[in-house]
Amino acid sequence: MARRNGAAAVKHTEPAQRADWRHFEPLELTPILAAALEAFYEHGFHGTTVRDIARRVGQTVPSLYYHHENKEGVFATLLEMGTGDVAWRAEAAAAEAGERADLRFAYVVEAVVLYMTHRVRLAALDPELRHLSPPKRKRYAARRKEVENLMAGIVEDGVRQGVFTAELPAETARAVLGMCQSIGRWYQPSGPLAPEELAGRYVDIALMAVGVRKRPQPKGPQGRRARVRA
Repeated sequence: MARRNGAAAVKHTEPAQRADWRHFEPLELTPILAAALEAFYEHGFHGTTVRDIARRVGQTVPSLYYHHENKEGVFATLLEMGTGDVAWRAEAAAAEAGERADLRFAYVVEAVVLYMTHRVRLAALDPELRHLSPPKRKRYAARRKEVENLMAGIVEDGVRQGVFTAELPAETARAVLGMCQSIGRWYQPSGPLAPEELAGRYVDIALMAVGVRKRPQPKGPQGRRARVRA
């Protein structure tokens, strides 16, 4: 009997349903992926066994191997799901902001922080990508690079437009994203800060990194949308 492809087990969101990058529906995961996500979040990659995942989902180890090649395959599927989620949100945020580099920058930072807080279990897997085999790590890194390139391009545009003072756009973009991505290591949904509140703080910090002291405000119809809290 042919084994199913692990990535095919994830229900992906169609582009037409991706309009609101600030809105987070519950993740649509197969029982195996849901159990694996909890196990990886609690015990890390090396601390999680295939037997543990199978036990959580009420299946045998051989039945789990029917759906996924191995533990790394399950882990890679979850990582790809996370990178795909944050990538489309960042791209949608930049597109909504239009041509203004300062607003694009603020929206992309907001999108990344909202992802890191609303999808904290997926986000927490990111530091463990070192456990992937080189081919899978390369594929994951390529998608991750899309967000970095998007941010670097925005910073470069801001410098050209005269609204940013960053002398090293690529390094600045990488540093800002690193700051945002570290949230997954410590954020707790039960903590004192809601995702929108934390996003507002990180937007302000990130803007200072590129030389902007006042958060840009959208004009026209965009101004009526919900914004991050100060």
